[in-house]
Amino acid sequence: MPELPEVETTIRGLRPVLQGARIERLLLRRADLRRPFPPDLGQRLTGATVVGLARRAKYGLIDTDRGDTMIFHLGMSGRWRVDPSETLTHDHLIVETGAGRTLALNDPRRFGSVDLIETAAIGDYPAFVAMGPEPLGPDLDAALLYRVFEGRMAPVKAMLLDQRIVAGLGNIYVCEALHVAGIAPSRAAGRIGLARLERLVTAIRAVLVAAIEAGGSTLRDYARPDGELGYFSKQWRVYGREGEACQCGARVRRRAEGGRSTFWCATCQR
Repeated sequence: MPELPEVETTIRGLRPVLQGARIERLLLRRADLRRPFPPDLGQRLTGATVVGLARRAKYGLIDTDRGDTMIFHLGMSGRWRVDPSETLTHDHLIVETGAGRTLALNDPRRFGSVDLIETAAIGDYPAFVAMGPEPLGPDLDAALLYRVFEGRMAPVKAMLLDQRIVAGLGNIYVCEALHVAGIAPSRAAGRIGLARLERLVTAIRAVLVAAIEAGGSTLRDYARPDGELGYFSKQWRVYGREGEACQCGARVRRRAEGGRSTFWCATCQR
């Protein structure tokens, strides 16, 4: 599933094409993805000019001069294709700009979504109402995690995956950040001291920044809008490396939890 770095990479890839562009035509090639497309999507966006692109957690935001924001989620296998040479079977939404550029939202599994809301009401979007701070923003710090984790016996990995605590963190990058910080994923969140939480916040930011710079990770069908694959998977320290040697020489371990795999080093992480 595309995670925060993949969505950030997507937004950066779309910005040169869409920023300031007029939407000349919007074509829906089916009625829905995970849920139906907004019935007035084409009417409200055709003729509008894109005035901004941003990301919130794992969602992409496309703002227009009409006071509307299109919110997209890439689901399990979604991606935007820029100026495709042909229309593919799973190109479900096509956007054509006044400058002659074309964007296709491709989603073979159709677990993604597209919504349209008033920009002024972005904070009321259901997925955003109870969402925690952005991990790359100024509101996430060790003091916040210390307050939220206080008295909690739940594993720190599970707490970090809770979008109400930190927005946008996913399985891959939590595994990686915990390894960088030297914290076992199963450690009770409330038993981690402030100094170790400082290291954890630093590790979260470092891992996400490195992944964004590498264009994200290549997972199944994910690719950047320009068609290039993300290469952060080549830098994974533990994720997907069960049985391989950690940097300390011990073997990376894996366990399955609730449909997710956790990877860690029992020597490095305590």
